[in-house]
Amino acid sequence: MRLSMLMSLIRPTGPIIVGISLGFTLSLLSVTWVDESCDSNWTGATAEMLLAQPPGSLKGARKPSSISTGTTDNGNIEGEFEPRIVPYNKPAQQDPPKKVFRSHKGSCQSRINFSNLNYEQLPQHVNNHQHTARYASTELGIREHLFVAVFTSKTTLGTLAVAINRTLKNHLDGRLIFFTPTRNRKLPHGMFVVAHEEERPVPNMFQSIRYLLEHHIAEYDWFYIAQDDTYTQPQRLKTLVSHLSMDLLLYMGLPGEFIGGETQGKYCHGGPGFLLSRALLLKLQPFLDHCRTDIVSVRPDEWLGRCIIDYTGTSCVDEYEGLNYHSFSSFNLDLLTVENDGFQNAITVHPVTSAELMYRLHKQFSEIELQRTYEEIEKLQSEIKNVSEMAVDGNRSALWPIGIPPPLEPKSRFEVLRWDYFTEEHLFSCVDGAPKCQLIGADRDDVSDVIRVAVEELNKKYNPIVQMSAPRLVNGYRRFDHTRGMEYTLDLQLQAVSESGHQKSIARRVHLVRPLSQLEIIPMPYVTEATRVHVLLPLNSYESQVALRFLDHCSSNLFETGENAVLNLLFIYEPAEAQKVSAGDVFADVKAKVAAIEHRYPSVKVSWISIKTESSGVLRILDIVSRKHPVDTLFLLVTADTILNSEFLNRCRMNAISGRQAFFPIHFQDFDPRVANPDQAPPVSPDLVREAGHFDRNVFEEACFYNSDYMSSRTQMAGDLQENEELLENLDLYDMFVQYSGLHVFRAVEPALRQAYRNQTCDPRLNEDVFHRCLQSTVEARGSRSQLAMLIFEQEQSNST
Repeated sequence: MRLSMLMSLIRPTGPIIVGISLGFTLSLLSVTWVDESCDSNWTGATAEMLLAQPPGSLKGARKPSSISTGTTDNGNIEGEFEPRIVPYNKPAQQDPPKKVFRSHKGSCQSRINFSNLNYEQLPQHVNNHQHTARYASTELGIREHLFVAVFTSKTTLGTLAVAINRTLKNHLDGRLIFFTPTRNRKLPHGMFVVAHEEERPVPNMFQSIRYLLEHHIAEYDWFYIAQDDTYTQPQRLKTLVSHLSMDLLLYMGLPGEFIGGETQGKYCHGGPGFLLSRALLLKLQPFLDHCRTDIVSVRPDEWLGRCIIDYTGTSCVDEYEGLNYHSFSSFNLDLLTVENDGFQNAITVHPVTSAELMYRLHKQFSEIELQRTYEEIEKLQSEIKNVSEMAVDGNRSALWPIGIPPPLEPKSRFEVLRWDYFTEEHLFSCVDGAPKCQLIGADRDDVSDVIRVAVEELNKKYNPIVQMSAPRLVNGYRRFDHTRGMEYTLDLQLQAVSESGHQKSIARRVHLVRPLSQLEIIPMPYVTEATRVHVLLPLNSYESQVALRFLDHCSSNLFETGENAVLNLLFIYEPAEAQKVSAGDVFADVKAKVAAIEHRYPSVKVSWISIKTESSGVLRILDIVSRKHPVDTLFLLVTADTILNSEFLNRCRMNAISGRQAFFPIHFQDFDPRVANPDQAPPVSPDLVREAGHFDRNVFEEACFYNSDYMSSRTQMAGDLQENEELLENLDLYDMFVQYSGLHVFRAVEPALRQAYRNQTCDPRLNEDVFHRCLQSTVEARGSRSQLAMLIFEQEQSNST
């Protein structure tokens, strides 16, 4: 009885007990028994025990932190890799770390072009700083891929060198410079030229290699050297370099035999160009001076080849692991009719006798590469079609067009993209809000182009059965999808002609997409957040009380935080007010507030300028201020309602670029609290929502710009000013920069720049356009349409009762 009860209790857990026992048994059998621990680097008592073991007691065991790569003849394991522990030594001094200012390099701005399958990235140069890195890429050791150096002369600098610059520079993901033996007074625009003032070819080559080692060896992985009579196909050169490892000791070009001497190996001819790796140049660097004195040669390419072979043991090759350096000789051949593989696959062509031939070669090779790209696109599209047939939905799973991202799927009604209607003469969605406008300029060219492409594609589909001609646009629709490009839907009336000559008017609806494919990174100059900002505040007499509130905000946001900013007040007196300054200054309260601030903050100095004028034009006021500051001064023009903070000041420093860009931010304007919050008190810090306010695009009063850019713009304006003396009053600062500066005027919403609502009146002395914008801004600041409609509805309800 008891035995049966015991068996009934054990039976359910029996398999578990057997499994655990079997697992322990197998694990003990698989353990390698040793007399000593695996780790011989322990400390303390454990280390003393290990030292007492015999040296050969670890033959049967492998350290758990090692990788076995084989055994020696004695059976010992070799090739073990152990982790190396790097101790952290705390620095002796506890000085606060120095702030590092980094540039937003490479993410400056993007320009999107409607071109298919062509990606270009302009060079991003990495500059080393003596103490702190300007760029994150410098700290991470990231280098650019390709550096191109071209040897030119005084006679060919303006012809062949210019042709190379135009055909090569904009297609490289790197840097292009020109070496010349003599200094030219007049250099071509847009070229970086280094003059060594050394006429002899070999010393000129020596100076150039030394220049590369001193200035660019830390920034690039590969160095391509060529002459100015060599055409280089940029895409093929980039493809070759992209498949080569950056750590190779590689000397690649067209090999040649040395003339005389006992040098073993081959050198690379300078005419067709050659590649040098960074690792090879670094290995050659200690011996470069020895090469200058020990090696005697007339030809610079042969001298460099002897130097590389003697001190690095690297010979010139034209092939490495299946990658070939092809060069084509142009002697006694009509280049544009050559159909052989040598010309079709050439990376360089040498010699090129004229700039015209350089451009013809570039056109010919560009057509070859374009045709190869189209063939590759067709091949990829066919592969996508074949793969899509294996999907559940078959060919329906393949998106149209093949290889283009799918259309945007809106998550709410606010994300629905708008279709714009157009005809061949008119556009029914105009920039100024008009219901109908003339189709002109780029819009007209765009419509003509899509109609032409639509007819070509229809003829490709129906030829030779039917030939389409005489297209007439009945209806046109287009929308811009930022995920894929511009989409078109066209209703076309066409004249169809059959093979037998019969004609018939038919209607067809076609869909087209102009994809976004070419993204071009525009390099911008180095800017830093350490630049001092000079804040300019023009004040009229009716703004005195508002200026007191502005100074309170400056005290808490600028002076207490120690911002690198200087406040300049511009007191604008009318003639009648200027005569009464001694009896009663209209800006007395403001000046007293400034004195109190300077007493509270001894390191702060608020300067002011008193200006007597009958004109309200901002340009006349800025003319006076500009003469009192250096040309490299960064100005920030504000109003009395502007609330400054560190975030906006930093964006002002980053977006205003001397000689390149002026910044006009769009501030967030709060609505009238009586309209936005009629039945409750307004919140202390309202959120940036559409019920609280809007970004006022009618106001151009805040601006960030450099004094040098303002002075150059005023110089360009001088000619028109002689014909129209009222131009200073009719133009505001924004219009002047747009019309006369030649800068990129950057206009963008600024969430850190916010203005509280204030019932203000527009100065009737302003010109018509500025006065109209002021009235429009005042009206839109009242409230949103829904809020105003609700206010009118409630008022009508109260009147009816």
